[in-house]
Amino acid sequence: MPETSIAEAKAHLTHFIHRAEQGEMVRITRRGKPVAVLLSEDAYARLSKGQETSDFGTLVAEMRADPTFQPIDWTPEEIDAWRDRRPRREFTWPE
Repeated sequence: MPETSIAEAKAHLTHFIHRAEQGEMVRITRRGKPVAVLLSEDAYARLSKGQETSDFGTLVAEMRADPTFQPIDWTPEEIDAWRDRRPRREFTWPE
């Protein structure tokens, strides 16, 4: 994500808005520290919509309906490889 200072963003606001409209996000900094991000209205709506939706099934359906969605084809062996193989600690129920 490109970065720009507040002064540069102010001086070239139209340029950065055009970039945001094309789907690019621009990080705005003050004295080198990030303080804001400029993004398109569509990107903002997608982010906001995700916060409003609490139903997991609805989120999955929306994700699958997104034309940019590409499912990851992991094998069971690949998923199993993520498991923590360290020995488990001993446990007994208190009496």
